[in-house]
Amino acid sequence: MMPRFRVPLTKEDVFTLLVSAFQGEVESRYRTFIPNENLTEQLQKMSAWLTNKDSKFGMLLCGGCGNGKTTIVKAFQQVINALEIPSPTTNKSYAIRIMDAKTITYIYRTDYKQWLELARMEMLAIDDLGIEPREVMDFGNVGYPVIDLLTKRYEDQLFTIITSNLTPPVISAQYGERIADRLREMMERITFTNSSYRLL
Repeated sequence: MMPRFRVPLTKEDVFTLLVSAFQGEVESRYRTFIPNENLTEQLQKMSAWLTNKDSKFGMLLCGGCGNGKTTIVKAFQQVINALEIPSPTTNKSYAIRIMDAKTITYIYRTDYKQWLELARMEMLAIDDLGIEPREVMDFGNVGYPVIDLLTKRYEDQLFTIITSNLTPPVISAQYGERIADRLREMMERITFTNSSYRLL
């Protein structure tokens, strides 16, 4: 059985670390960090998922543009890098790679070996699901880069975070009920209803 990743800290400690890392990400873009109710709730849900042993092995962050989804993933990446949690399946510390869906599709066509490495990676964040073409033609063969990658990660129960501007019903319509059903099983979901921070 694939060991499920969990941060070996309390939910409260993880929340504090995520807030600090989120603030650092915001300020690295020369913006002012302004805490708010929505962000607190989102980070609390993320912290609960990261520390709950019984929770799912994936997370879907979905909602409109510019409301903090990718920033939360980058904040999590900073926390994981800082904690240096040893992986039981490798000789290294856990680390997460962030890759946007369009780039995954490009890699599928240009470097299939690298695409396979992404599909098998211990931890992966897929940013902006929905911006990529659903299928590609490669020497007359039809391929489904993101769908196939998600299917592989579902089968192997690999830690996966997805960000998307699409709602779950639109994801189901765009990717098909088969993959939507798998996402429902593997992923907790945080829905972002707040407006874009870029408008502030």
